[in-house]
Amino acid sequence: MSYQSEAELEKQLIAQLCDLGYEKVSIADEEQLVANFRKQLSLHNESKLGGVPLTDKEFERVMRHVEGKSVFQSAKILRDKFVLEREDGSEIYLEFFDCLHWCKNRFQVTAQTTVVGKYTNRYDVTVLINGLPVVQIELKRRGLDMKEAFNQIDRYRKHSYQGLYRYIQIFVISNGVDTKYFANTDKELMYSQTFFWTNVNNERISQLGDFAFTFLEKCQISKIIARYMVINETDQLLMVMRPYQIYAVEALVTRALETNNNGFIWHTTGSGKTLTSFKASQILANEPGIKKVFFLVDRKDLDSQTIKEFNKFEPDSVDTTDKTDKLVQQIKDINRPLIVTTIQKMANAVKSPRYEKIMDQYRNEKVIFIIDECHRSQFGDMHKAINKHFHQAQYFGFTGTPRFEENKSQDGRVTADLFEKCLHHYLIKDAINDQNVLGFSVEYINTIRGNYDEMDDTKVHAINTDEVFMNETRIEEIARHIIANHDAKTRNREYTAIFTVQSIPMLIKYYDAFKAMDHRLKIAGIFTFGANEDSEGRDEHSRDSLERMIADYNQLFHTNYSTDTFSNYFSDVSKRVKNAQIDILLVVNMFLTGFDAKTLNTLYVDKNLKYHDLLQAYSRTNRVQKTTKPYGNIVCYRNLKENTDDAIRLFSDTNNTDTVLMRSYSYYLDLFEAELNRLYELVKSPQEVDGLQTEEEKRQFILSFRELSKALVKLETFTEFEFNEETVGISEQTYQDFKSKYFLIYDEVKRAEGEKVSVLADLDFCIEIMHTDKINVSYIMNLIRQIDLTDTKQRDEDIKEIIAELDRADNEELRLKVDLLKSFLNKVIPTLSPEDSIDEAYYAFEEQSRQEEVKYFAEEVNLNEETIQEFVAEYQYAGILNHQEISDAVVDKLLAKKRKVKKVKEFIVDHTNKYN
Repeated sequence: MSYQSEAELEKQLIAQLCDLGYEKVSIADEEQLVANFRKQLSLHNESKLGGVPLTDKEFERVMRHVEGKSVFQSAKILRDKFVLEREDGSEIYLEFFDCLHWCKNRFQVTAQTTVVGKYTNRYDVTVLINGLPVVQIELKRRGLDMKEAFNQIDRYRKHSYQGLYRYIQIFVISNGVDTKYFANTDKELMYSQTFFWTNVNNERISQLGDFAFTFLEKCQISKIIARYMVINETDQLLMVMRPYQIYAVEALVTRALETNNNGFIWHTTGSGKTLTSFKASQILANEPGIKKVFFLVDRKDLDSQTIKEFNKFEPDSVDTTDKTDKLVQQIKDINRPLIVTTIQKMANAVKSPRYEKIMDQYRNEKVIFIIDECHRSQFGDMHKAINKHFHQAQYFGFTGTPRFEENKSQDGRVTADLFEKCLHHYLIKDAINDQNVLGFSVEYINTIRGNYDEMDDTKVHAINTDEVFMNETRIEEIARHIIANHDAKTRNREYTAIFTVQSIPMLIKYYDAFKAMDHRLKIAGIFTFGANEDSEGRDEHSRDSLERMIADYNQLFHTNYSTDTFSNYFSDVSKRVKNAQIDILLVVNMFLTGFDAKTLNTLYVDKNLKYHDLLQAYSRTNRVQKTTKPYGNIVCYRNLKENTDDAIRLFSDTNNTDTVLMRSYSYYLDLFEAELNRLYELVKSPQEVDGLQTEEEKRQFILSFRELSKALVKLETFTEFEFNEETVGISEQTYQDFKSKYFLIYDEVKRAEGEKVSVLADLDFCIEIMHTDKINVSYIMNLIRQIDLTDTKQRDEDIKEIIAELDRADNEELRLKVDLLKSFLNKVIPTLSPEDSIDEAYYAFEEQSRQEEVKYFAEEVNLNEETIQEFVAEYQYAGILNHQEISDAVVDKLLAKKRKVKKVKEFIVDHTNKYN
């Protein structure tokens, strides 16, 4: 492809799809779309209709069934059969989409269909399967940011994706050079959930022509919709798998069906192994030659987070009890081909004579074991017992950090000894390149003084004793260093941190050191104590130390835990770390594997880590969240430089660590200065921004200042960063003045009047990188969802705590909702029972409040309530404030009318922002 206009790009794509076997069809509007659907539905179900076409009344029944549904409901209807009662009284099962024989569906492509909703929109390219629009492709000419196509789709969803367009499963955006895909949803679209397509070796396929040839090929796109999309029942949303997940499932299923060999999937930590492994389990469970599929997890990994993840994909799939009886009952059930359980219960089932009769039925049958995080639990005696019982078993493991010769298990085995062959790999460098996880910024802090260099390994190993590392002066200095720099590392505690130390005695020393110092940080500690541990030489048993920490925790968070209720304490700590309510969590080994929290961005380290332990610990910090989190911060108070490089080389399968470890402070300083120079080429001062006349000039300013701010986010995490003109070339005050001008243009675009849509509306303003407030709407809503409705006292404490958070909020969006949220907490929450849904109660309360607010305002300005509702709806969906229509509706004297029109417009904007 040469450089083309958008129209040429579209023309070439359609020609390519026709070459791939699509039928080109002209569909001008929704009426023609429905007529085409009727025809294609009849052709797809020709044998079922017996040569008798659908009558008008019959098709009307079909349309009543399919129209007016949410995206989530439409996705379920698409994959289901519809029982149609014909006019002669007979019943037939109509199929909208063939999920089993996906190549047998009917494929069409159309372009430039006009749809009139709140706005009139014309869609670029639409792929139809059996007459339903299932893939929508939006194109931008080369040289334009692909994010503009994404924002355009987001706007179309609000304006006109209605009727049969609710059946869109996948969106594709492209500027010819770069192409991405993502799932449709009823919820907010997120650019972080857009994916590049790749080949099986994780090599990106970004050119539109190559993408169309591989991804949009008829059988391939139909198979992705049939097999590799997930209907998430818990969150009521549609998900599409990423390419490496699809290739891994394909490889595993092929290995299971065509051989009797084992295999493992090496997908880096944070890449979504649970979804991949569970999808493979589901597919294999539906194969007639496989009697049972057992999805095994370690008991310690089956926490509330894991259970929630599994139940998203298949409701009530996890047996949370410790009773082996329950597992054996599931095994007896012939209608339950997929069982999720712990390896401990499975080992009990095969070893106990009590269950021998039932378990023997599967001794020689083909059964599949899918093992999550296989390196944690699969090298021990329990696996031997299971393997000895099932003679025709196949084992498939999933791991982010396999065992090799360098990091082999205690019994000397490596991952391949048990699982034989790596079927697919997706390494940390691939995940960082795809922006599925973040890289790491690692700092090494010298904490040992003397006539030796701590960074010299030969010297460090010689002094690696408790006497040095447990020295109270050293511990106090590290604690002070953390207190001094924690706000910079976590963006004023918008994010949270874990501090891992070498032992329980060291953890206790650090906890007491922090407690003795003056700071505002919320610090908690957690560890498992030994019931009969040797406490010789200690003033306090470790259980007593933990009891002290829990008592402080209870006082801080108004809870009531103790070491007798340790599992509840663990769950609460986990929840509060995820909500960034705990600033630093002190641990020895807990929370360093399998714990996912997007709000966690910093790991402090005062212990020796190697290979898989090191990468697993570092990877707690690198979950993608938003632009304010550019990488995971690692602060090492030990010399782990060589260990870090070795681990990254081993698990990146490369000698180059640059893709995983972020660059130096000087590198980002140079980057910032380069972006600053680009900004000064456009405008010399904040005042000059006011003189920008054209949208193109404003666009260039937005893009330049946005990149400058992104560079600043990276710089701010370094301890040597100082915001002054001598250091970075611009004073903080001047930067803030530029930021004010940036927000001014942003507000102009958001409040733009008239039918004309500004080209700036499709820009990504990246407002989030300008904010430092941790307490926002989503943060508060998460707290509200977790209110304990089973315990009245705890419920009231939760409410009190959330209201205190609301009083501290300085987030603009949240300030609009403070009174609403307080009212809900005080009036509605106390009336709810444990069986009630807090989300549903809130949405009902919010809707009632919204209607009341409109009613009172309409009375205040003496306007019809429905008129105000219409103005609000138009602004909410189209972003339009039609000055003339509002002015026509207001009847008053000239000056009073002018004031009232302004008041109405302000109400519409504020009301929409408040209830959005």
